[in-house]
Amino acid sequence: MIRLEYFEQDDFQAIKQWINTEELLINWSGSLFSFPLTDDSLNWYIEGVNDLQQSDAFLYKVIEVETGQTVGHISLGGVSRKNKSARISRVFVDPLSQGKGYCTAMVRAVLKIGFEELGLHRIGLGVYDFNKAALQCYQKAGMIVEGTSRDCLLFKGEWWSLIEMSILESEWKRN
Repeated sequence: MIRLEYFEQDDFQAIKQWINTEELLINWSGSLFSFPLTDDSLNWYIEGVNDLQQSDAFLYKVIEVETGQTVGHISLGGVSRKNKSARISRVFVDPLSQGKGYCTAMVRAVLKIGFEELGLHRIGLGVYDFNKAALQCYQKAGMIVEGTSRDCLLFKGEWWSLIEMSILESEWKRN
């Protein structure tokens, strides 16, 4: 259904087209970027990533195998080799490709990389509580809700709460 390939400069245009409002940008990346996304900010984003031996972040574009079309983006970052942990972030499915199961497939693919290639023990993520589709996707992929960081982000006068989720290697192996 999908395959992951490293996210590179050639992929900037697609992500800039998808993330075309400030609200989408904050939902996708928190405060990591300023709106609008620029080539300069994305060049910074890809510096020092995707080296299996040394990097603490891995950025992927998601390719639909049958069509060869890029349908999403996902990252595995905050890799701690000492604590054997990491965090999934910046998950996005092209709006024209949503509702087709890509989100669950790409999360499962990143979990496989984390547990099999990087030898991790725990992988976590955070999702804003209003993002019901993403929450359902992550649960379907095996992630377990740990708790909620209430009112942790203020966006245009509205508080957003973040649901924290994780999966352990032993739980992943059972799925």
